[in-house]
Amino acid sequence: MKTYSKNFGSSSNGSHEGEDLRRLLLDGLRDLYWAETRLTKSLPTMAQAATSKGLTRAFESHLSETEEHVNRIERVFKLLDEPAQGKKCAAMIGLLEEADEITKSTKDGSLVRDCGLILAAQKVEHYEIASYGTLRTIAEILGYEEVADILQMTLNEEEDADSKLTQLAQSHINVAAAQE
Repeated sequence: MKTYSKNFGSSSNGSHEGEDLRRLLLDGLRDLYWAETRLTKSLPTMAQAATSKGLTRAFESHLSETEEHVNRIERVFKLLDEPAQGKKCAAMIGLLEEADEITKSTKDGSLVRDCGLILAAQKVEHYEIASYGTLRTIAEILGYEEVADILQMTLNEEEDADSKLTQLAQSHINVAAAQE
């Protein structure tokens, strides 16, 4: 397993090139690590709150993917020779609170609830897509090829999860929710 040096070449002003960008990468990884770990605790609740079997399965499937995302971020930290530690993610806290609010404010067993859960879950996916995409690009710029590849793998899965949620919503859930 290739690890990357924390030191970069010195610039003319005495600072090390890329250090600030590396710090931004690490900060983003810490944020995602906390967010993904927190999401593993929320997905079972979302699956239980869902009405349609398809949405329940989607949440359960994404739970196992999310657990793998946590493992991948730990591998990335190891590649970067940094401790795997999270940083409280205010965005994920807000997004998951919104999902809880939707569950509490909609009727148990309704497809309106499923529609709301899809809305909340897609907000989470879009946050993750933006984060993984940006961090992958930063890793590429810094020459961390293996890190970029790992982040791209997770980005692909987040995009697939978002697409599956869209398919569920468009195939039947939204229309059925409108008829409740």
